[in-house]
Amino acid sequence: MSENAVTIRTRKFMSNPLLNRRQCIVDVHHPGRANVSKEELREKLSKTFKVSDPLSVILFDFRTAFGGGKSTGFCCMYDSVEDAKKFHGMKYQLWRTGVIDKAEKKGRKGIKEAKNRGKKIRGLGRRLARKKARCSE
Repeated sequence: MSENAVTIRTRKFMSNPLLNRRQCIVDVHHPGRANVSKEELREKLSKTFKVSDPLSVILFDFRTAFGGGKSTGFCCMYDSVEDAKKFHGMKYQLWRTGVIDKAEKKGRKGIKEAKNRGKKIRGLGRRLARKKARCSE
């Protein structure tokens, strides 16, 4: 057996037509290696299951067994990248995979300052002031 040999087995394979995906548990046997990258696993699984775009394969929750040599995780193979964007619930996993870009957030301090500026105005102009405060941040 080669030093870099990696064996991939799937368990509990399930087709989920409502979410346009196939899902399974992936067991990776990697003796002599610390771990296997998700990129490498994504390429191998997309070839094995004939997935059109490797980006539509999302791997997550991988744990290495004590003593090394074996890892286990989950895999969702969507019919297309659009289906992955639409149905995969955890956006941070899509961002890690490279399917979507990370959303820019406003700063905590800016949000609080805008809220407090909006609280100081009374009457009819209150809604407009809040809108202006939101747009300025």
